[in-house]
Amino acid sequence: MALHFIYLFYFGTDRYFDRHFFLYSSALEFWLITLSPLKRRLVYVTIFEIIAIISSTFVLMKLSGSDAAESLPVAVMVSLAAVIWNFVYNTAFEAWERRKQVPKRTLLIRSAHALGFEGGLVLICLPLYMIWYDVGLIKAFMMEAALLLFFLVYTFIFTLGFDKIFTLPHQYKPASAS
Repeated sequence: MALHFIYLFYFGTDRYFDRHFFLYSSALEFWLITLSPLKRRLVYVTIFEIIAIISSTFVLMKLSGSDAAESLPVAVMVSLAAVIWNFVYNTAFEAWERRKQVPKRTLLIRSAHALGFEGGLVLICLPLYMIWYDVGLIKAFMMEAALLLFFLVYTFIFTLGFDKIFTLPHQYKPASAS
């Protein structure tokens, strides 16, 4: 540590930070994972849905007043529906990004992505809640609204973190190319 201060004092800040930023960038690249679009979607769906099943079981238990034995099967069915919808939706979304040559996923793009995904999932899940919990449309919609708020935040945060670790091939630029 003392050597860092001596180097900083002797050579100045520009040279110190350029050298250390390069080392930091090189170390950071080690942790970035670039996958093909298909593998990226499969990894995304797997990690997302494992966390989603666990989380939604607890949320459904609270919303329905039921136990885990009754809510876990619903969480798994919703997860299966979400996996299929996720694959279809993200395939179309990433194709749209490539066509439009979107260089970066901005807050607006991330928000539109999350809203579009959740909107489609609402249409899939409402009948399931109505049949499984034997509730009317209003109660099923209230359950879905609570889950939608939970998953809207979860989807946004998860995708933000996922994109930081699993880069898209067209977004990855090695430090040596800069």
